[in-house]
Amino acid sequence: MIKEGIKEKGLRPYARDLGVSVGVLRSIQSGRDTPYSSLKDLARALGLEFYIGPPRETGPIYIVSLDGADYAPIPWVDARLAAGAGAENGDVSLQGALAFRRDWLRERDISPASVCLLTVTGDSMAPTLHDGDLVMIDERRTAIRNRHVYALVDIDGSARVKRLDLVENELIVLTSDNPTHPAETRRGDDMNRLRILGEIVWSAHAW
Repeated sequence: MIKEGIKEKGLRPYARDLGVSVGVLRSIQSGRDTPYSSLKDLARALGLEFYIGPPRETGPIYIVSLDGADYAPIPWVDARLAAGAGAENGDVSLQGALAFRRDWLRERDISPASVCLLTVTGDSMAPTLHDGDLVMIDERRTAIRNRHVYALVDIDGSARVKRLDLVENELIVLTSDNPTHPAETRRGDDMNRLRILGEIVWSAHAW
């Protein structure tokens, strides 16, 4: 990919397009050692996953082209996340898909193979999320970043969406954006029973 890009655009213009230094491309071109951070940035710019680790299963990534732009279909799962007490989901099936521009996903470090779309029910996350809103869940982002919004399976097995805070590794606080819904806490063993499905990285409001 890099050799073709250099051949088509020239070394300096292609480096500028990718947002990397000319030296990085020269290193790749000549086969010299390249720093890990440079390779990671380069892979992200090319829309590639940079991964070092044991073999793992990955799903297929489909590409749709529309008006000259590449789109990735993101699966829309027939399941619901309760912005409240919790939603019970039985057999989950694929409801369809929505197409997102691949460059838009890449800019936000979102891998099409690691995200899905679900529907929110309830009003506890209003005005951020409303009943019927569609949300995109990044299943790679399961480490709690305080004040970020996550989809989770609570200790009773129900699927929920809440703003989370990890307090000194002693408790997890589940907060609703709607002030009429009180905050909840999970301590001790209940912290480990809380399963984070992923971080909410996009939402669409239903009118």
